[in-house]
Amino acid sequence: MIKTKVKASRNYTVITGRRLIGRTGKLIEEIRPFAKKILIVSESRVAPHYLARVKASCEKSGFEVYDYVFEAGERSKNINTIAGMWGAMAKAGFTRTDLIVALGGGVCGDMAGFAAATFLRGIDFIQIPTSLLAMVDASIGGKTGIDLAEGKNQVGAFWQPSLVIEDISCLDTLPEGVFIEGMAEVIKYAFIMDLPLYNLLCENTLGSLRSDPLLLEKVVGMCVKDKAHVIENDEHDNGIRQTLNYGHTVGHVIEKNNNFRLPHGICVAKGMGIMIDACERNSTLSYEDASNMKDLIKAYGLPVSDEITPEQAVAGAMNDKKKRGSILSVILVNKIGHSQIKNMTHKEYLEFLK
Repeated sequence: MIKTKVKASRNYTVITGRRLIGRTGKLIEEIRPFAKKILIVSESRVAPHYLARVKASCEKSGFEVYDYVFEAGERSKNINTIAGMWGAMAKAGFTRTDLIVALGGGVCGDMAGFAAATFLRGIDFIQIPTSLLAMVDASIGGKTGIDLAEGKNQVGAFWQPSLVIEDISCLDTLPEGVFIEGMAEVIKYAFIMDLPLYNLLCENTLGSLRSDPLLLEKVVGMCVKDKAHVIENDEHDNGIRQTLNYGHTVGHVIEKNNNFRLPHGICVAKGMGIMIDACERNSTLSYEDASNMKDLIKAYGLPVSDEITPEQAVAGAMNDKKKRGSILSVILVNKIGHSQIKNMTHKEYLEFLK
């Protein structure tokens, strides 16, 4: 078991290990002994596997437990779903000492966190990520929110969890396609800041990662440590935290242009591939590094290209939440293990992608 401390506006611990789901109630009781009620927010694909176990564990610890299950998928990430959570808590008489538990993937954690940040102007919430993508990225750092028709994650709040419980055993039931999607975020850390992780991924395969629990726990733990380091140095996304958006600026446009039918990780992988090609064409990344980076992405079953045009990518990026005025923060990797934030205008970004 790995315990990683995250120092932010609210300090908390990320616990990474196996067979933690059944200890949920006890783990919550240790940090929030005065809480009375818990709302477990989950999604339709996850709830059948884990909701009953988490609920039973919390009830065993003396909590009054309610649940709210929404239809899995990005299309549920809207204000109507959030309103349902608010209503469930208001009807049950939740107070500021009560809390929300997010049980699911990144969409679930984003929404449950936003509901927690806004109900009664802020109550505690616990993250229990069940997907690889959520474990290594979405559950840590306090970014919460929902989508608008105009773009992804356009409305939200920074609201740190009080605890993150990462049960690696949950990945045993994860469909291979969903696991592969999460590898995009793992590979992202390797590219932007973690050369040892890059080497470890090169030395192994998708099959070995899925079949070796200790190796998987190590990889997840490395990503969590990387994310914690970034959050401690830039909680509110004004500096180094922007490097975590590598591949995401183009990826989010691809995601929106496909009406969110393509998984987030697939779009991020495509976005990384497009940025790798752009950096090589602009002579900021060597041919050798570019080839090795794309080979690693493909080795873990992910794509490196998309039919999106530079014009479409730039037009979509103009609605990106990372834009400051007319300037867009573009994340580049010019050497494996190192990233750079480069501010570009609309015209400069278009020329770079062309």
